[in-house]
Amino acid sequence: MSDDKKKKGGRGKRWPGRGQQGPRKTAGPTAPRLIAIRVVERVQRAGAYADLALHHALVQSRMPAADRGLATELVYGTLRWRGRLDYLISQALDRDLAKLEPLVTSALRVGAYQLFFSDRIPANAAVDEAVRCVRAMGLERATGLVNAVLRRLGRDGKDIAFPDLETDPLGHLVHACSLPEWIAQRWLDQYGGEGAAKLAMIMNEPAPVTIRVNRTKITREEALAELIERHPDARLGRYASNAIVLGRKGDVGQDPAFVAGRISPQDEASQLVVDLLDPQPGERILDTCAAPGTKSAAIAERLAGEGHVLALDRHGRRLRLVGRGVRRLEVGGVATLERDATKPMTELAEADGPFDRILIDAPCSGLGSLRRNPDARWRLRPEALGDLAKIQREIIESAAAVLRPGGSLVYSTCTVTPEENEKVIRGFMATRANWRIATRDEAPAPLRELIDDDGFLRVLPYMPNRPDLEDCRDMDGFFAVRLVRNPTA
Repeated sequence: MSDDKKKKGGRGKRWPGRGQQGPRKTAGPTAPRLIAIRVVERVQRAGAYADLALHHALVQSRMPAADRGLATELVYGTLRWRGRLDYLISQALDRDLAKLEPLVTSALRVGAYQLFFSDRIPANAAVDEAVRCVRAMGLERATGLVNAVLRRLGRDGKDIAFPDLETDPLGHLVHACSLPEWIAQRWLDQYGGEGAAKLAMIMNEPAPVTIRVNRTKITREEALAELIERHPDARLGRYASNAIVLGRKGDVGQDPAFVAGRISPQDEASQLVVDLLDPQPGERILDTCAAPGTKSAAIAERLAGEGHVLALDRHGRRLRLVGRGVRRLEVGGVATLERDATKPMTELAEADGPFDRILIDAPCSGLGSLRRNPDARWRLRPEALGDLAKIQREIIESAAAVLRPGGSLVYSTCTVTPEENEKVIRGFMATRANWRIATRDEAPAPLRELIDDDGFLRVLPYMPNRPDLEDCRDMDGFFAVRLVRNPTA
């Protein structure tokens, strides 16, 4: 993150702080805030995955649903806005924020998030609870600092100016839009200041709740008619054939349609990958990086018992989730195998022959799904992109050897970096004279406007170069391409 700091009252757009008007609700108990602070601290100090750390903490806490919801909001909100919160805190702090103890830093961040982004938590309660949390964590010596900084922000925060987008676009992206400097610079170069800022702000919104309909049990129209009674904002997805967008809120895991196996949570852009693969009944399909099994299950639904899916993953524990998912959906024809897809797989084709279609939903940086995984931006380092690209290339080389002539392979990621997308594909194709990239016209009709002249499907919740695609706002950032092995290869 840039070390540049604008003085209070400096030139730039002013962002309002937490208002003081209106009725105040009594603050909830300290427990959700303690959990939030500890999870945020683990992400900062140890590079923990927020979803896993939060899940573990909530399971152990046995808190009621409302408190679990508050803890979840505080964790994800604080991580989304960490860059902006750090800028605000630094204006009220008389020392370098980076030199504070991680738990103290995290307490300040969670407290500041409540001051600036939570309409239901009174400002004085946010400050008092932060101090109580610091004391409960054995950091009595820091209570005075936390109290002073947060009270100063509650009083003066609305007057703090951020770097101006026009005169200091990088500073604006880092401090107002909450991006690490290296990502901010990349997006600035790719999309320009205004485009990068709009994309960053959308990436800071909560992700939409989208589901995939299990067509072996119910049609999409029947599912919509059922779901709209419980989710009034539900609507059909614009591009994916089985998608329904439920809105911005809702716990799909508790919905009767989920329990009965009629629906599964899955982002619409993620669903496009299986649409592009276009599995057909009777085919043998390989999913190389399958866990937790979302796309393997979607393929099995398409096959409807007429075909076979082999789901690979190097992590045996996560691979068990594949079986759990297909059992809930009551779809058959899925086998699992613990396997590192970067290693040669030729023996997989020896018994039953090569595969008709292969899906490589490759491990990636995840920069297209920051709304769902806001911690990724702080955990990832730019040098990791080269390491990921090497793994991705090894997987595609290994998988290509077990695809039948005339078969197709879909490569996809939930990221937006050329190193992990176009460069991986172009590097592979440069060594494959008997392979080609499928054209736009070969894709299912609803997907064609998302595919460029090179055959690459790109989706972002805001498309700086495609303002006409407003319907993409409810989708994660994804890249996909379908490669075809010539029949004579």
